[in-house]
Parts: sequence; C-alpha cells; structure tokens
Amino acid sequence: MLLPLIPKLHPDWLIPEWPAPAGIRAVFTTRQGGVSLPPYESMNLGDHVGDAAAAVVANRMILQRAIGCRPVLLQQVHGTGVLDLSHESVDELAADACLTSQQGIACTIMVADCLPVLFAHLDRPVVAAAHAGWRGLAGPGISSEGDLNKDVTSNTCEGVLEATFRRFSVLVGADNAKVADRTIAWLGPCIGPMAFEVGAEVKTAFENVQSAAGELFVPLPGQADPVKYWADLQGLARLKLRALGITQIFGNDGTADWCTVSRPSQFFSHRRDGGVGRRTGRMAACIWRV
Repeated sequence: MLLPLIPKLHPDWLIPEWPAPAGIRAVFTTRQGGVSLPPYESMNLGDHVGDAAAAVVANRMILQRAIGCRPVLLQQVHGTGVLDLSHESVDELAADACLTSQQGIACTIMVADCLPVLFAHLDRPVVAAAHAGWRGLAGPGISSEGDLNKDVTSNTCEGVLEATFRRFSVLVGADNAKVADRTIAWLGPCIGPMAFEVGAEVKTAFENVQSAAGELFVPLPGQADPVKYWADLQGLARLKLRALGITQIFGNDGTADWCTVSRPSQFFSHRRDGGVGRRTGRMAACIWRV
C-alpha cells in the first residue's frame, strides 16, 4: 500500500503517510498531471533535460497552484550543500538540500531515481528536504574510484543527510541528540534494490564510513571480477538516519511499489530511460508549512 490522497492534488501524486504535525504538508509528484509531450509525458519539472521550456514552466505553475505556495527549486549537484530558504530565495542555487521555518515556501527536491528525504520536527515549525543520490549520501570525500578522503578543512566525511540534519538542529534550536528524538523522516520513491547496479568502489565508500552498510549490497549472480552489486539506496539512507538518532522513518521500504525503474507509467527513471540519446523527466518531493 502506498499513500492516501488529499484535496487539490493530482490523484496520482503521493502524499506521505506519516505523523506530521498540523500545519505541515508534503507531496511527491509522479509523471502524471502535467502538459509535457513524449518522452516527458506529462508532469516533467526539470528544465535541463531537453523538454520544451513552455511545458516545464506550465508544469511548475501546476505544482505551485496545487500546493498553494512557491516551490523553491535547486540546482542539484550530487553534493552536500544545504540552503536556508526564505521568501527572498531564488531558484537554481547550487545545493542538494534545503530547510525553512517560514510559511508559504516549499522545500523541493527533484529526482528521477535518486532518493528524496523529507524531514519535519514534531514540536517546532521546521521542515527540510534532501536529495540523496549515492555520492551525496556517502559524503563529499568520495572520489570517482570510491576512496574516502576526509575534508581537510572540516575533518569530516559528512554526507548530505548529516549536513541537512546538522543545519536542521540549529534551526530547531537544540543539539542533534535532542532534536533527533522529535524528528520524523519520509523516504520517497527511488531506484530499487534489485535495479541499482553499482561497482565495488561504491560498496567500499559506504563501508569505510559504516561497516554495517556492506549488508545492503548484494553481488550480482554469475559474474567474475570486477564484482558488481545491487545496492539498496533507501536502506543506506535508513542506516544513516538511524546513526543520527532518527528512528521515526516512514515511506520507501525497498519494496517494488517504491521502485522508480520498475513502474514506468508512474515514475520517471534516468537509469531506465536516460541512456545515450534518450531523455527522461524529473519528479519533485515538496514539504512546506501552511
């Protein structure tokens, strides 16, 4: 079972089923409900994938009208940058996460296989959204060969979820340990654990930070070296969140209903559709205060 519906939103869009406080709203758009033509049909929100500019503008206005506030769109770079949003914030600033305590603006992440993670505090009016591809999830010290190198300026291999939660705790006004107990997280659809093929360097990158991460990589059968693995992206995010002390985690549990690759009528997927000479659209996860 996925998610119930609320008024105003397209009936195919997903509404998080989680115990969010009154005044907190969230939604995950699907590929339905917009005006884009094939191969972007129909609710493509990405302006960098080759879709007609007028269609993207129209789709973004559809989203804004549906949620009743302005979605602030980031230029996502598979990093760990986090932005504090206000009504003066502009679109397309380079970052992979954002947060706010203000009403009327939506923290928004666009995806087409990567994992969107939404945060809400149960007592304070603070919300956040993070874009968790494997590089951002693992941390900025991961090279293309999978070696882990701590940032010499911060002496940390902090990934995007750690960076988001650190800023989230500051905005809440308490230390991480106290905030974690009253924070809920929702994981949206992403590439599933039987579709996300990665090399050994990715497994090593996560194991260098958390040894338990190795259990979330399954070797593909019948192969010789170099070994390839199926990676459980949502499982890796849950491991990271629990390490932060966040135990109230909802949404994507790794089952087939949540896999962007295996549900072509519902979800865009870069891994499935974005090969050489091919394009795919982008969906959005939004969270905001009313």
